[in-house]
Amino acid sequence: MVAFSTASILTRLAAAPPLVIGAWRMILATALLTPFAWPRLRREWQALEGREIVYLLLSGAALAVHFATWISSLALTTVSSSVILVTTNPIFVGLATRYLLGEQVSRFQTLGIVAAMAGSIIVSYGDLQISGRALLGDALALVGALAASTYILLGRALRRKLSTLAYVWPCYGLAAMLLLALCLATGQPLGGYSAKSYLFFALLAIGPQILGHSSFNWALAHFSPIFITLAILGEPVGASILAWIVLGEVPPLTAPIGGLLILAGIYLASRDESGAFMGSTSASHAQEDLPPGADS
Repeated sequence: MVAFSTASILTRLAAAPPLVIGAWRMILATALLTPFAWPRLRREWQALEGREIVYLLLSGAALAVHFATWISSLALTTVSSSVILVTTNPIFVGLATRYLLGEQVSRFQTLGIVAAMAGSIIVSYGDLQISGRALLGDALALVGALAASTYILLGRALRRKLSTLAYVWPCYGLAAMLLLALCLATGQPLGGYSAKSYLFFALLAIGPQILGHSSFNWALAHFSPIFITLAILGEPVGASILAWIVLGEVPPLTAPIGGLLILAGIYLASRDESGAFMGSTSASHAQEDLPPGADS
């Protein structure tokens, strides 16, 4: 969560177009992980079925959409509003659980979703009082949350078969290629930036991406998606504090009010969270991320 909380600040400091920042973040993360991931890829990908390969491609595409929309939102709205809205994943994961996966959603979970949506509206309303530009940023952040939820749900299915590195490397790589293609299509150059910008690109790849995203992807094999999305909600707190200290950006009054409602909603939704998924998967995946031959 510490690594995650630095993402919005480093993005602001990078001083480059949103798509360029996202592309460099994913390109560098993929490159840094390649020597560690490659030994696993050929062995583990052979076990994938056709449907699972499609899931892997969709997961990488969803990650690209997440970064393209969320990073763009940071240029239009406040850090606190962007981060609070982009971490509304439990709402979308809860809805998908009920209507796509056919799993029962309890009364507490329903109340939690309603409260969290109310908080999102309050956050957006506060930005509407500033400008329509900020409202567009809020909308992009919500699209980023929807894409991230898709990424998490697909990851839940794929991590049952793939180790962390065998899953994240193709996802990061595909997201890098898609973001690079968007940069080329929109005429945004990848070069010509200051040395500080490239430093921030590298820090984004190492911190929020490799340490942050990869940790959550590791956890998907051991915990339920709701548990993971709940953990992500720690990001707005850290990001808002860092934005205040580093950028001097005091969040509007509506941001903490809406944020508290979102957190209250997530707490309600988590009251009936079962430990069965965590208990059953922890044992079955206890050795999947060990080095080859370590289980012998």
